[in-house]
Amino acid sequence: MPSKLTGTVALVTGASSGIGAATARRLAEDGASVALVARRKGRLEDVAAEIEKAGGTALVVDADITDRTQAEAAVQQTVEHFGRLDTLVNNAGLMLLGPVVGADVDEWERMLAVNVQGLLHTTHAALPHLLRAAEDGPRKVADIVNISSIAGRVAWNGYGVYNLTKFGVNGFTESLRQEVTQRHVRVGVLEPGGVDTELGSHNKPEIQGAMITPFYETTEVLVPDDIADGVAYMVTRPRHASIGELWIMPTDQA
Repeated sequence: MPSKLTGTVALVTGASSGIGAATARRLAEDGASVALVARRKGRLEDVAAEIEKAGGTALVVDADITDRTQAEAAVQQTVEHFGRLDTLVNNAGLMLLGPVVGADVDEWERMLAVNVQGLLHTTHAALPHLLRAAEDGPRKVADIVNISSIAGRVAWNGYGVYNLTKFGVNGFTESLRQEVTQRHVRVGVLEPGGVDTELGSHNKPEIQGAMITPFYETTEVLVPDDIADGVAYMVTRPRHASIGELWIMPTDQA
């Protein structure tokens, strides 16, 4: 019996670890051929090997999506290899916290490059293929899922520019949804609370000690598979049903 996504192709950014790797594995389990996009080629190859060992199909695409040319090439390589593109999961993200006063502006620029520009680059490159898949694909529908955050819903002291990027992702997602939904490209945002990933590890030690470690020590956080389940739910709905927003929180996170 065919799986829910048999005959379709998905591209997942930030697929070398955490939510991206879990999502790639889950979509492959559901029958999709999956392009794994990130900068860490060795880690991508490990994820691809896991998928293929389980009977799935994966393509490793080593790319830095903050570079528009590389993002466009990643989408093109996926389409050339698999012949189509049905699902885009914009997962790549960076969370660098701290006060605005005296901030390291280089950190702001890195977050904007990954969380906003990278998402825009891949989305723009993917849209023509997704629109085509919605017209002639096996499911007659295509999907974009943007991984945002609870920080796209609620602003906190010390999260300023991260909040900016995730509120922006939410606004862009809803605008694009309205633009293409009647052409059967579904666009939705998934907003996780705390998840056990590498996301916080890129912060300075003092930020980790003051803002990140205490939270993880006192909260039973989500795991990447929880978010992958959410993505799979969004993209496997029947053609007439679109999930515009999905908010997944640890039960004990206020």
